[in-house]
Amino acid sequence: MGAATVRSVIPRLSLPRIRVSLPILILLAVAAAGCRDRAAKEERPRAVLTVSAAASLREAMTELEASFEAANAGVDVRTNFGASGALRQQIEQGAPVDVFVSAAEAPMDALQKAGLIDPRTRRVAAGNELVLVVPAAGASPVRAFADLARPEVRRIALGAPASVPAGDYAEQVLRALGIAEAVRARIVYAQNVRQVLGYVESGNVDAGVVYRTDAAVSRRVRVAAAAPPGTHRPITYPVAVVARTAEPELARAYAAHLLGPAGREVLRRRGFRVE
Repeated sequence: MGAATVRSVIPRLSLPRIRVSLPILILLAVAAAGCRDRAAKEERPRAVLTVSAAASLREAMTELEASFEAANAGVDVRTNFGASGALRQQIEQGAPVDVFVSAAEAPMDALQKAGLIDPRTRRVAAGNELVLVVPAAGASPVRAFADLARPEVRRIALGAPASVPAGDYAEQVLRALGIAEAVRARIVYAQNVRQVLGYVESGNVDAGVVYRTDAAVSRRVRVAAAAPPGTHRPITYPVAVVARTAEPELARAYAAHLLGPAGREVLRRRGFRVE
């Protein structure tokens, strides 16, 4: 059989003709461009801003973190909470921190003396009040700071004074009231003020000293008393940009957000003292 015969035997395949209108072509082109833009955005690295903040600021700073990210597309704020003294040591040891918010002036003073913060950015963001808390359930003999010396009070939780400002303030109160030595053997030291709150919530201690803002976040404790006026240094929360930040403009913008109307509103609503 010749080649011509073979060609005549095999049927010709007829493919359907697909007609695409101009509007559809335009839509396809726009969709393809959109995909390329989304891919480019996904590939672009997000700017990361690391904030180290006192543990007592957890709820307020978490709220501010979200609002700052919402107002600054492409920014990822990562907040590290802990005792102010411990956070200060991390910065001294080279931790990559951009903004520091302390619960006392002393940790910030140490960093400024070492040239580790930008003193031009240092401001006071808020104030607070020191209170004595007891478990909400059951009766307690503790109605004032002086009651901590009563024999039925066996365990008292304080933050470790060397690293936890709330613990340092608490010891100032105990010394001012003349009961520091009487209660020293009963003190259980915690790593931060929220751990103190946890000890009281669980009933593992008879009382603890925290900030009023900490007491406000728990239904398992109640405030027995506020620290008497003049028994401790004023409680302030300074904020500053860390000198070696890799994101100086972004760090200054975050500090301004904290100190501005949005930040003051959040801090005030969370129980902090804001001027």
